[in-house]
Amino acid sequence: MKLDFKKLSITLLLFCSVNIIYAQVNSAVEVPKPALDAIKGAPSQPKAYSEIITSKAVTDKGMFNVHKVGEKYFYEIPDSLLKRHILVVNRVSRTQAGGQGGALSNPGDPIDEKVIMFEKGPNNKIFIRTVSHSQAVKDSTSSMFTAVSKSNIFPISAAFDIKAFSKDSTGSIIDFTDFINGDNEILYLSSGDKSSAKLGALQADKSYVTGVTSFPINIEVTAVKTFAKTPSPGGGGSGGGSFTVELNSSMVLLPKVPMQGRYSDNRTGYFTIGYTDYDLNPQGVEQVSLIKRFRLEPKKEDIERYKRGELVEPAKPIIFYIDPATPEKWIPYLIQGVNDWQGVFEKAGFKNAIFGKRAPTKEENPEWSLLDARHSAIVYKASTTANASGPSIADPRSGEIIESHVNWFHNVMSLVRNWYMIQAGPLDARARKMLFDDELMGELIRFVSSHEVGHTLGLRHNFGSSSTVPVDSLRSKAWVEANGHTPSIMDYARFNYVAQPEDNITTAGIFPRIGIYDEWAINWGYRRFYQFDGPEQEKAFINSWIIESTKDPRLQFGEGEFYRNDPRNTAEQIGDDPIKGSIYGIMNLKRVVSNLIEWTTVPNENYQSLNTMYNEVVTQFKRYNGHVAARIAGVLMNPKSVEQPGAVFEAETRTRQKEAIMHLNEYVFKTPVWILNPEIFEKTGAIGLKIIESIQEPVLENILKRGKLDRLVQAEIYAGNRDYYPLIEFLDDIKRGIWGELNRREPIDIYRRQLQQIHMSKLNNILNPGQAKAPTSIMDVLDAAFSQAHPDYVDVTSTVRAHVKSLKSDISKAIKGTNDKKTKIHLIEMERRLQNILK
Repeated sequence: MKLDFKKLSITLLLFCSVNIIYAQVNSAVEVPKPALDAIKGAPSQPKAYSEIITSKAVTDKGMFNVHKVGEKYFYEIPDSLLKRHILVVNRVSRTQAGGQGGALSNPGDPIDEKVIMFEKGPNNKIFIRTVSHSQAVKDSTSSMFTAVSKSNIFPISAAFDIKAFSKDSTGSIIDFTDFINGDNEILYLSSGDKSSAKLGALQADKSYVTGVTSFPINIEVTAVKTFAKTPSPGGGGSGGGSFTVELNSSMVLLPKVPMQGRYSDNRTGYFTIGYTDYDLNPQGVEQVSLIKRFRLEPKKEDIERYKRGELVEPAKPIIFYIDPATPEKWIPYLIQGVNDWQGVFEKAGFKNAIFGKRAPTKEENPEWSLLDARHSAIVYKASTTANASGPSIADPRSGEIIESHVNWFHNVMSLVRNWYMIQAGPLDARARKMLFDDELMGELIRFVSSHEVGHTLGLRHNFGSSSTVPVDSLRSKAWVEANGHTPSIMDYARFNYVAQPEDNITTAGIFPRIGIYDEWAINWGYRRFYQFDGPEQEKAFINSWIIESTKDPRLQFGEGEFYRNDPRNTAEQIGDDPIKGSIYGIMNLKRVVSNLIEWTTVPNENYQSLNTMYNEVVTQFKRYNGHVAARIAGVLMNPKSVEQPGAVFEAETRTRQKEAIMHLNEYVFKTPVWILNPEIFEKTGAIGLKIIESIQEPVLENILKRGKLDRLVQAEIYAGNRDYYPLIEFLDDIKRGIWGELNRREPIDIYRRQLQQIHMSKLNNILNPGQAKAPTSIMDVLDAAFSQAHPDYVDVTSTVRAHVKSLKSDISKAIKGTNDKKTKIHLIEMERRLQNILK
């Protein structure tokens, strides 16, 4: 999930636009009468239906009847659907090779959403208004509703002449051709989307509509759009030319009566929608956040049985159809990945609540389509993208998920193959080759399917789930095969890399699976409480339920995406002790490296597979190092309501942070020679010095970035002067690991010389930061947000400066005591650089 800066920007833009209009309306400038007449415009005169919708029209019946007459598209809008809220979802269908950055590189995911409504206006006009759900008042009879209505107006985004009325006079026909052929803020790309992708004006002569299809609750428009590329600032670099992309715009009719929502809670992990409520707080406004979930309700005749606690079937089950384009041999595994959630919904009182199904054939149902918003689906994409995703679209008034398309990119199979070989190769002999058997690949696809379907049900990543499992339990065959290596499939726990070959653990204890947290989360989100009329009324009950349930740590949610300072909530980590878990992981990586040439050998092929998988080993080792480094300056977050005792934020203990530095000194800063395999280098051209740099530099960048140093200083306050890790002690502990040869008067080899140079550059960045880099991702923004201390107002600069002076003194002494020529040259250079740093 991402912070929606784009929507924030649009909101601010609308606010500014409304004020500009208000200022113009209230200005004292006199408008000439002819101009006023032009603004008002003469009423359009609708023609007879048969004059507009001629005998040559091709009509597609649905939410709106869409008539294609020659190259024109006419929408027939029923009066019954005027002022109904319609969700517009814009997606990339296909993109130009190489992408264009931002959302335009990820086909299938929504790139923009907004709500509109059609409204009949004066002079035989139909208006499109853009509807904001950022402000809401529930009671339309209240004085607050009247006040908000008088203060706010939905902007008119487009206007159309009524060309004719429908045959029975219950609808209006408008010409939508120019709108879908053009470039506007409702369909296709918003100005923000184009700006982030560095795109300019639409090139109409290179753009065209490929199809408009109407279904019972949605209309789909697909168009090829070509935009000018925006030249780079200053005229240098890339820029100019054009970019072509195929876009899909969905107009989805929202339910007439919104589903009853449920307030979100940061102790559970759901995607959310939100708005500002003017009614909820009598002395202000309230920010309301609702979870996203499907509308799962008992049949009317089963409501009383449901209230008694009996299992009932839902009125409308959740069905995921498998794209007919999917390779046949993978379909059963994708279906099983969906059906694995059936038992979970029984915890919420529903049986047969969710199914995976083959899409009907044209012979079985010629009207069936993946584009029909009534159908959720797992969509196969023949793409080189190594990924899968589970986006959904939801009613912004209630959080009701209307439909979802899981994107399964063909090349995700290479991703899971690489993970499984590197993490589980020592445990599972089937993983010791480049082409997995269909059964093993099918099980991996099933796991990916289950994870992505979890997202479509509303569940976010729970990165903290696996940290509730003792590392020793991950090596217990009986325990891990019974419980799984993580309580949630929504974790990024991947596979059980802690288990050792001698543990004889089967795939039941290696693979992720739906776990106890997932059961609790679905129960919490989907169980209906008919004794309460709305989310506000059930709030106290829900709070008590969460407090009682989460006494079991396995049911707790670990926020690891928007709050990244808690070392327990780290992606790709398993077990409660990252140090112990990393050591076991390294033991398995050593086994992989020693066998990698054999495992990657493919007859009649070159050594590209060896190169790929060796880089995967390096990446996995770097993950382990990141898990350990997360302890440094960690601040644990334990979300609580006011009824729960204890601190919400706690600084990581000095002992655990020192253990982390000692581990990094031993396993990272002491050259990890086990990963340097000369035979692999001979075949791939990899360079050992570069490999070690790629391992050590990110760790130093991580533990010496300004945000962490600020938190180390601030921890003195968190810990109440009891158990914090003083910054000077932290820096000295690093120095002992990186510069240990100085006191021992030992020669410094090439790997260590490189490490010391990297360390010095990081110290220089602290004292002489230069111009701050612009954030390039949401994670950069979050890092900045969590490091708010002013550099002149904390102890970081003075402490690091004192540390650098001490290091310079140690180097000066070591220069006099060494006889190794290369070491002396290196230390003299380091002394010179330190002098420059201190200037």
